[in-house]
This record gives sequence, C-alpha cells and structure tokens, in this order.
Amino acid sequence: MKFYIKTYGCQMNERDADAAAALLMKRGFSRAARESTADIVIVNTCSVRGKAEDKAVGKLRLLVRDRGGENAGQLIGAMGCMAQRLKEDIFVQVPGLDFSVGTHRLACLPAVIAKAMEGRGRPVLDIAEEDCGGEDVCGHTPGGISAFVNILFGCNRGCSYCVVPEVRGREWSRPGPSIVEEVAELARAGTREITLLGQSVMSYGRANEVWPDGHKSPRSFHEPLPRLLEAINDIDGLARVRFTSGHPSGCTPELGRAMKELELVCEHLHIPVQSGSDRILRLMRRGYTVDIYRDAVRTIRTAVPGIAITTDIIVGFPGETMEEFEMTRSLLREIPFDNSFIFKYSPRPGTEAEKAMADDIPASEKMRRNKLLLKDQEAVALSINEEMVGLTVEVLVEGIGRKSFSRWSGRTRTGKIVAFEPEDGVGRGDLVRVNITRAMPYTLYGKIV
Repeated sequence: MKFYIKTYGCQMNERDADAAAALLMKRGFSRAARESTADIVIVNTCSVRGKAEDKAVGKLRLLVRDRGGENAGQLIGAMGCMAQRLKEDIFVQVPGLDFSVGTHRLACLPAVIAKAMEGRGRPVLDIAEEDCGGEDVCGHTPGGISAFVNILFGCNRGCSYCVVPEVRGREWSRPGPSIVEEVAELARAGTREITLLGQSVMSYGRANEVWPDGHKSPRSFHEPLPRLLEAINDIDGLARVRFTSGHPSGCTPELGRAMKELELVCEHLHIPVQSGSDRILRLMRRGYTVDIYRDAVRTIRTAVPGIAITTDIIVGFPGETMEEFEMTRSLLREIPFDNSFIFKYSPRPGTEAEKAMADDIPASEKMRRNKLLLKDQEAVALSINEEMVGLTVEVLVEGIGRKSFSRWSGRTRTGKIVAFEPEDGVGRGDLVRVNITRAMPYTLYGKIV
C-alpha cells in the first residue's frame, strides 16, 4: 500500500513526518508521489497558530470531500499537534475522517492504520499521553543530505500564549549515547548535516539525566548540550551540526565556547525574542527582559564573531501599544537579526493569554505591523548580506535551486542560501567554496572557485 504525508508547521513536525514515513516503510508500505495515487493520506497538523489549524482542517475536509472514483477506498488521517489538541472533536470538525494520532503515539501509527482498515466507517482515535515505543520513531527515510534529530521533547517554559506544553507535554531529554548513535548512523548513510531539535533546545538535559555515570568531556564541558555537541563533533563523515530553537537563558559562556571550539558546529543561532517591550515580555511569561536578551546575544557574539542570529517575533499581542511595537522595530535593527520569522498574534484555546487577555488589536492593525516589520527585516537582511559580496564562503550543496533549474543552491555555515552555476564533478552533499558576487535580502549569488 502507498501513503502520502502532507505536513504543516515547524521543523519538529517535519521530523515527525520523516519518522512516520520511515516507520511505515519499515512495515512494508511505500511512498506515493502525490495524494491522488496514495491509499492512505495523512495530514501532519500544527496548533501553534489558528491559521495553521484552519489550513489543516480545510485540507482534511477537501481530501474527504474529493474521495471517490479510483480513490473511493482511500484512508484519510490526521497526526500531530492539532490531532492531540482537538481529541475527539477532530471527527466533528472533519466528518468522514478515518483516524487521528496524537503527538505521543507516533509509534502506534501502523497499528492505528490497520485498525482503521479493518473497521472502515468507524473512526480510530489514539491520543493517549503515554509513549508507545519512543525509540521506534527514530528512523529516517534514506537519501537526505540534511536531517533533523530530536533531542528534547515537550516544553516547561509555560509562555502565556503557547499551546505546545499541552500538545507536546513536559520536557524530556533523550539519552546522549542514543542521540550520538542515531547521528552516526545517519552519517554512515551519507547525511552531511544534522540539526538537533527541541522546542527549547538549550534546556537539553535539565529535566532528566542524559549521560551515564563516568562519561567525561575531553574539553571539560559541564553543561549537557555542549557535551552532546562535543560527542557529535567527533563523528566521521559529518560536515555540519546545527541546533534549534534557542532561549536567552541558554546562551552561556560555555555554549559560546563549544560553538567556537567545535569545528562542525555552525555559526548560526535561532533565539526567539518575540517582543522588544519588557511589559509585553512579562505578559508573555518569556522569563527575560530585553536587556537580558541583549546580554545573551552579546555573550554568543563575543565567543563567535560573525555568527548569524535569527529570531521569532509576535506582533499584536494583547495590549501592545504603538510605542511598544516601535520598541520591537528598534530592537530588530539594533541587534541586527539576519532573519526574523514574524507572526500575528493568534489566541490559542486554553492558554493563559486566551483566557485572561482580550485580543484587542484589530486584525487590520496586526497585518499593518506585520508588514512594517517584514519591510524592516528585509532592509536589515540586505545590509548584512551586501557586506558578504566579494567574500568566499563554504557552501554545502543541496541541489537544483527552487526558482531556476539552471542554478544550484546550498547553504553557508551561517544558514544563508547561496545560488551558483553548477560545475562538473560537483554534486549534492559536497562542500564547495563560492565567491559571492551579488546579494539579495535572503539569497546570495556567486561562483564556485
């Protein structure tokens, strides 16, 4: 049987989709090239914003509506954060849906599909909060140059606007040796770059022990994340290591030293700031002030000059004044950020912000602020990238560019996309030196040297 997975949301969801695909392929399923040729279509859902849920529900309804003819027997299912949050209500919102699997039950996906096939017409729900064989979902589909590796599940931060603790649970860190073995296996299979994932990745190892007694760090690292980076740095065949998403509290001098000393760890850090106003940060329950955020960035940049810093920002949070919005605009330029992922505030059911704060910023004003910040970020990104013209940088070749078949593309160690003319003998996964000849806000252009 053939399956197709459509994914919405973050890198954690992308990783879950790949793990689900690997799990199904291990059970004898094969991957369909498109939805119409699949026996099973799974929508991997997101709950972080209302728009993401609307897209997922709309997609599921469309799939159910269009099921017929050659696809009359097609199974339609949901997985991921929205599936976990909506529970039984997902079958009310999407009549005709065959199955739904929560975030803790990914390893049960083949069993859920089998049950749905046996009892067609009777929806199957599995959203229990107990994991079912977590290590069974560490598989990867073959052929990837880059791969995501989960190291931390759940989140203990408790931000007032965020639904993640509800749908992903409390923090739990995977044992270090298990992660190292997974990365080593990926490297043996040809993966060149891995990104370590956690909702708040710098909390790795804080909620539970991750290293066995007697494990020593050759470089005398004491914090769990630097020790993990050190162990991965020694894996043969690997070219690069990244980790995301960060938090200002984790930007310690030791982490900075690890990023400086470990040659595989890339000079790029994603640290969500969310707002440039201390009052809004308190309402968000982010656990830091703007000055603390500045100090965190300064700590990392002192250790790793030239590092790229990217961020997340929410506009239109309840009660955000124009003055506070201008503080965010000012901070964006001050840092300055290489890129910002900017979102309009969306109240999530059951969160502290949704229950206690009025969503009092009109949608039109949220959109206006969003557009202003995007324009600001574009100008900042262009200014940063223009300074790279004339420089020669290391690029990991990813393949044919998305916008032009005549160009190839790859990424720098700082995470910037570089487009360049292909050359004989250069292929996916190669590290090449590219001289930058032209800059745009989010793409660099150059020539292999």
